[in-house]
Amino acid sequence: MLVGVTGGTGFVGAHSVAALARRGHRVRMLVRDEAKAERALAPLGVDLAAVDVVAGDVTDEAAAERLVRGTDAVLHAASVYSFDSRRHGEMRRTNERGTEVVLAAARRRVDGVIVHVSTFGVLAPGAGREVRPGSPVGRPRERYMATKAGAERIARRHQADGAPVVITYPPALLGPHDPKLGDQTTRLRNALRGLMPMWPSGGFPVGDVRDTAEYHADRLGGPQTPGRHFTPGGRLSTRQYVAALREVTGRRLPTVFLPARAMLPAGALVSVVQRVWPWHIPAEYGAVYTCAADLRGDRGAGSRPAAETFADTVRWLHQHGHLSARQAGLAACRPAPVAAVGEEGR
Repeated sequence: MLVGVTGGTGFVGAHSVAALARRGHRVRMLVRDEAKAERALAPLGVDLAAVDVVAGDVTDEAAAERLVRGTDAVLHAASVYSFDSRRHGEMRRTNERGTEVVLAAARRRVDGVIVHVSTFGVLAPGAGREVRPGSPVGRPRERYMATKAGAERIARRHQADGAPVVITYPPALLGPHDPKLGDQTTRLRNALRGLMPMWPSGGFPVGDVRDTAEYHADRLGGPQTPGRHFTPGGRLSTRQYVAALREVTGRRLPTVFLPARAMLPAGALVSVVQRVWPWHIPAEYGAVYTCAADLRGDRGAGSRPAAETFADTVRWLHQHGHLSARQAGLAACRPAPVAAVGEEGR
């Protein structure tokens, strides 16, 4: 089977390509920079001979046509995932316009499954609200989530028209081999570098990128079952998140927890300052907003223990020079215990 993939040089996309390749499928990737394909896939053991690369952007209709022509299925994983206010315009173009272009091209050219990778945040806002894949699209008061909600409405419109579109909702993802050191991996790294001594209350779903990748490979390689699905993961409170880091590193990590809603004004101010400040500021409005929304849902089947995910992430960051041995703690020198983080609040 030939699968067309957007976002294949990103965290979710690269691991999903690897999962597809392990099952013997061929992949055609749409990428803006062809050199990034090898850098993203080689560490995952992907045979690059089984991967075709098409140069182009998801907002380019001609490039999207070249990607999907002759494919049996499509995975649309391309998006700009960031809470950095300097990237708002890029988010609108890629997340909304890109989804419109790619899904329209896939509907015209592909008879098989079309998987659109969304995010649990499109179901916000809510304060500890229980959500389901069938929950209505929210109107998040945060720019990244708002652009993904716009993309979600496009995907649901195709579903309503009878197209074989599957929508997946990954949680906040961690794990090894993050080609671009994305938002979630950077946040964990910043916590271990001492840049995040204050955390908001609340929580958010967390999962392992490898579990989500296998879930995508299952959907793409199986029968057509359009619908909406949470990928594996479960809610962690911010206290549980920090506790997991303490467990796998053996470090104290002194942390103050403040009410999330009380931190929102400060986060909004940081977003304004970030537009003119040249260096990234770790205290992001989007991260605080996510914790304040505190969305809860069914834990997806196939989730590996959270401690395993955290340990593998920290170990990979250390091995690739993103954390010092002191910052990585126990994870740098021996396998971390794979014990499940407490179930309270999940």
